Amino acid sequence: MSNDSYTEVSSQSWFGRIGNAFKGILVGLILVAIAFVLLFWNEGRAVKRYKTLQEGGGAVVSVAADKVDPGNQGKLVHLTGKAATAETLSDPEFGVSSPAIKLKRVAEMYQWQEESRSEEKKKLGGGTETITTYSYNQGWSTDLISSGGFKVPEGHQNPGQMSYPSQELVASVVTVGAFTLSGSLVALMRDYSPLTLGAEYNLPPGLAEKGKASGGTIYLGRDPGSPRVGDIRVSFQEVRPMEISLVARQVNATFEPYQAQAGGTIELLEPGTHTAEAMFQQAQKSNTILTWALRGGGLLLMFIGLQLILGPLSVLADVVPLFGSIVGAGAGLIAGLLAAVLSFCTIAVAWIVYRPLLGIILLVGAGAVAFLLLTRLRKASPAAPLPPPPPV
Repeated sequence: MSNDSYTEVSSQSWFGRIGNAFKGILVGLILVAIAFVLLFWNEGRAVKRYKTLQEGGGAVVSVAADKVDPGNQGKLVHLTGKAATAETLSDPEFGVSSPAIKLKRVAEMYQWQEESRSEEKKKLGGGTETITTYSYNQGWSTDLISSGGFKVPEGHQNPGQMSYPSQELVASVVTVGAFTLSGSLVALMRDYSPLTLGAEYNLPPGLAEKGKASGGTIYLGRDPGSPRVGDIRVSFQEVRPMEISLVARQVNATFEPYQAQAGGTIELLEPGTHTAEAMFQQAQKSNTILTWALRGGGLLLMFIGLQLILGPLSVLADVVPLFGSIVGAGAGLIAGLLAAVLSFCTIAVAWIVYRPLLGIILLVGAGAVAFLLLTRLRKASPAAPLPPPPPV
């Protein structure tokens, strides 16, 4: 494996940094605005999803998969059974076939990959010197890497395209008992397993001279033990017929998403046999995880935006690097505390709209945090000097 690197040293004056810092204020304001919208929208989404699932849990009807009951037309139904297909999926270029619901070709190409690492040093007077090291290694990647964007493209050229890109084949008809799954339900089936090529598998005539197959991998190149840039390796994954559980709206002998009065839709599918209650519990758990993930993302956006807004302060103080570091640390602390307060306030306002009681509690909590912040800032400010004693 090849490995080389290139180092670049760049400098920026204090005036240049000041200009960029003030430009960063605009970017920071945009990020803060996005954070407000994201946090507010997320709370509404979470409440609507919660109410939708609550409504669905009370309306769902468990049915047998072996027959279609017209009496359940339009209802939210739950059923379990074996998802199967009569089709055999076949990759047209490699001739790999399987009686599967999904057949996925995973193609990787051996390519040059660029990594960069930067180290910034502050200089007296407010300027900076940045040392950036670009490292080049060869490795496998499922994505085509454009070497034209490399810092040093010479000697690190990658092919312009992948001869055999990844792709997925899906059975056109998938059934569960007497029912046919909709395309959206089939899309929820992601329980892939590796497909092993049997000893009887042979590469098609057009590919036999380019490589060889071993186990579950097809290698297109000279030597699998010493790959070269442009070599391809291909493996396959499949979704086999399996037991599934689903919750959706019954429409004749198929399904569609159930529209709840709460405003959301319900369409659930899990591998294995699960009760309707367990499926709704899992859906609520997934909703909670997504809600907290988006809250964390909104908080992070808010923090980054506030740091950019306060950025000019540390740059102004960087005339003396030590002062700049102190001011920068303080600005980061203030940005973090403000981001927490503003995020809590945004969530609280959203909850006042969607969950009034909890929203008021959150607002009180945010107010308490803001009060503590102001108290600490006052304590941190230097006390006024005492007047001198009167002359005797």
